[in-house]
Amino acid sequence: MVKEGLPFVLVPAVAALLLGALQLWIAAALFAVLAGFMAFFFRDPHRDVPNQPGVVVSAADGKVTRIDETEDGKVVSVFLSPFDVHINRSPIEGTIKRVDYVEGKKMPATSDEASFKNERNSLTIENEGITIVCTQIAGIMARRIVCWNREGDVLRRGEKFGLIKFGSRTDLLMPNSVEILVKVGDRVRGGESMIARYSGFVPIADIDTHQEADLQLAPG
Repeated sequence: MVKEGLPFVLVPAVAALLLGALQLWIAAALFAVLAGFMAFFFRDPHRDVPNQPGVVVSAADGKVTRIDETEDGKVVSVFLSPFDVHINRSPIEGTIKRVDYVEGKKMPATSDEASFKNERNSLTIENEGITIVCTQIAGIMARRIVCWNREGDVLRRGEKFGLIKFGSRTDLLMPNSVEILVKVGDRVRGGESMIARYSGFVPIADIDTHQEADLQLAPG
């Protein structure tokens, strides 16, 4: 379990013990169930990260709800329900070139507008072959986006870099040249499921994540 989940587990667990000591069994049972759910929600399972070269793995557990191909690039969105693992993992090995946090609304994470209007945190990650923008998006139930890394940090493929508390969404913006390996409706696992395959260097430059839909690909 990640450390951010400890308060959410300990508070209802202590409440359950106190209520049990007072022989308020129904209330104690409810708080015990809540503590158990929180431990489940903040779980941190092991993942077998693919070692094939030139692949992009999912940054989150959940369901693929959107695949778009536009002049800005290819976008794959994964929706995380409260029952999914909410830890985010790096889709590629590379250096974090930019981190942009944007305060925003708390629209349902399944909405396409959530990519541009909700509270979000974008990491631009680059290696020798590709640059990807990975965006953590808060949903209607989310309370806080957590990111443990900063600009300049080097991430391994599948390495944990943060989480979003409760229902949320994670978007990957990739160059149009990538081959998408999933379809809408697929269930994916963060750090383990392959989302796309790439070859050659196609950078994404000067991305302003503070502007709606202002995502431009630099010439490859």
